[in-house]
Amino acid sequence: MNRIPLRAQALGARLAYALPRPLRRAIAGRPIRIDGQELALDAQLLITLQRLSGAGMVNETPEASRRKLEASERLVSGPPIEPVTVRGLVLGGVPARLYEPAGVGDDAPLLVFYHGGGWVVGSLDSHDNPCRFIAVNAHVKVLSVDYRLAPEHPFPAAVDDAVSAFRHAVAQAADLGVNPDLIAVGGDSAGGNLAAVVSHQQVLAGGPVPAFQLLFYPGTDGTTRRRSRDLFADGFFLTSDQMDWFMDHYMPEQDRRSDPRFSVLLAEDLSGMPPAYVATAGFDPLRDEGEAFADRLAASGVPVVKSRQADLIHGYINFLGVGTRFREALSEATGALRTGLALSGRKGADLNT
Repeated sequence: MNRIPLRAQALGARLAYALPRPLRRAIAGRPIRIDGQELALDAQLLITLQRLSGAGMVNETPEASRRKLEASERLVSGPPIEPVTVRGLVLGGVPARLYEPAGVGDDAPLLVFYHGGGWVVGSLDSHDNPCRFIAVNAHVKVLSVDYRLAPEHPFPAAVDDAVSAFRHAVAQAADLGVNPDLIAVGGDSAGGNLAAVVSHQQVLAGGPVPAFQLLFYPGTDGTTRRRSRDLFADGFFLTSDQMDWFMDHYMPEQDRRSDPRFSVLLAEDLSGMPPAYVATAGFDPLRDEGEAFADRLAASGVPVVKSRQADLIHGYINFLGVGTRFREALSEATGALRTGLALSGRKGADLNT
């Protein structure tokens, strides 16, 4: 497969998903059922195609893994979603990319987005289409943050960049053409971790606090091995061994992994955190810690929607170019973001009247 050009591989993937369902099922194999859940055919077919192509997130070194992830994302991310105006900028020394969908004004809501990739891989490019999708469907501007990656820049470099980018976005709201009271944070996996950590750090600092948290299968506790990590340790895109590889690069000192800037679930107090939509994937080793974080938020008095996409796998917001199930899941999330920001804006208006 490595000898086949990426464009041809991407075409092959789209053709596979265009086959009649019985043929797609024949390629993917018998349905997979674990823990009372059945894996979506779209997800099972993707895993089969990735195994055939050798795609994945980890390949020996961080540099090789970054190249491999960028190549694999091009196979499944789909053509760029339009109409969106995109421009690069720097906020407080942190590179970023601003997405502006057609029809939003100069007082639009903003989502500060942190990409996934275990704090080691991933980039603005790897998450370009998810940011476009969110911008268009939630009718918000999206600021994607290019935080520093480990192992070149281990913990807490990513946290420092994530917090700095959010604070500068608030301070420069007028220049960005956004409402400073309607700035949310979000991200997937390691990016979901950073978004939650930014929210918590802003609460501790006395504000400004994000208006909303959009968290996709976030990592929230690097100290405890939960049941889902054993159930889905291998064969479902993100593996247990890969989780160790990522954490060892980002936070190699195991005795420091209880730091709430890493394991935000272990923070002493989560009250005052922004309302949240916490999405998990049923076939994901991170599932249980993401849901534990949602439960902890709710117990702390934080409005939260906990949404398990029971038939999906880790990384699903990146698979927009194949099938339909992944787009459905991201569409639900963008609706939650739009609703959450609208309610936040109404609350602010009520306070000002």
